[in-house]
Amino acid sequence: MSRLLRLIARDLLRGPRTIDAPPADADAVAQLVARLGERAQACLGRSLRIRVVDAGSCNGCELEIHAVCNPVYDIQRFGIDFVASPRHADVLLVTGPVTTNMAEALQRTYDAMPAPKWVVAMGDCGIDGGCFAGSYAVLNGVHAVIPVDLTIPGCPPSPEKLLAGLLALLDMTATGT
Repeated sequence: MSRLLRLIARDLLRGPRTIDAPPADADAVAQLVARLGERAQACLGRSLRIRVVDAGSCNGCELEIHAVCNPVYDIQRFGIDFVASPRHADVLLVTGPVTTNMAEALQRTYDAMPAPKWVVAMGDCGIDGGCFAGSYAVLNGVHAVIPVDLTIPGCPPSPEKLLAGLLALLDMTATGT
C-alpha cells in the first residue's frame, strides 16, 4: 500500500480532528437577541435588516454570520433579517479586507442604502486589513472606502460578539453618540 493510501486510511479511521464548541449559555443568548430585537423596534419602529458584503474575506466571518441564524441563536425569530438588496437594509455588515476589485461594488452598495444607514466592519480584516494589510491587492479596512460606524474585532468574532456589536450600534443610535 502506498504512503498516501496509508495516510488516507489512518485519517478515515481516526475520525474528525475537531473538538466541540463550548456550549452557549442559552438564557444569555436568548436575552441578548431579545434585547437586540426590542432595541431595533424602539429605534426603527420595525425590524432590523442587515445586508452582508464579503469584500475579500477568508469566509471565517461568514461562518459566524451563518451561525447567528442557526437554531442556537435564531435571530430571525426576533425579526432581525439578512436581506439581499441594499435598498432594504439598515445595516451594511462588511467582512474581509477590501480588495481593489471590491472597492467600487462596496461603494455602490453603500450608496444604494436608504437613510438611516450604518456600516459595521466585522473581523480584524474588515477593521484594518488583518493579515492582508499592506498587500498590493487590498485597500486594507472598510474605512478606506466608506465611513464605518462600528467595528467588531476578532478573527473571526463569535456570534455573541456579533450580536453584542449590533446591540451596541443600536444603543449608540438611540443615545445619539
